[in-house]
Amino acid sequence: MTLIPSSLVFALSANGLTSRVRAAREEAFDPWPVVKLFNPVGAATWLATEIADDGDTLFGLADLGFGCPELGYFSLAEIRSVRLPFGLAIERDQGFEARAALSVWTEASRRSGSIIAAEMALRRKAEDELPPS
Repeated sequence: MTLIPSSLVFALSANGLTSRVRAAREEAFDPWPVVKLFNPVGAATWLATEIADDGDTLFGLADLGFGCPELGYFSLAEIRSVRLPFGLAIERDQGFEARAALSVWTEASRRSGSIIAAEMALRRKAEDELPPS
């Protein structure tokens, strides 16, 4: 499996361009995460919203499993190079649904201590807001 397919790289690049344009205009930009990467045998999780022109530098929310998710930049090449037990590697969550803007993810992740816990809370909230069937 390709870690980040070209269609998602395109979306990440578009967000990166929009971010730079908005920053130049001193306007806020709060995109929804495009991709979720995770360690299948650990707690590390990344939500990326943008990729830089270098094709390597991602921006988003990083949670290495220590209870303090942080906004920042991370390297796609470094994530790809991680080798885990049993021949595993970092994976992309193919069923990921963003559900909210990055600021909402950041607040929920910091409050709950992890991206995984925030994802469960955001999913419950979305289900609670569905109209009765």
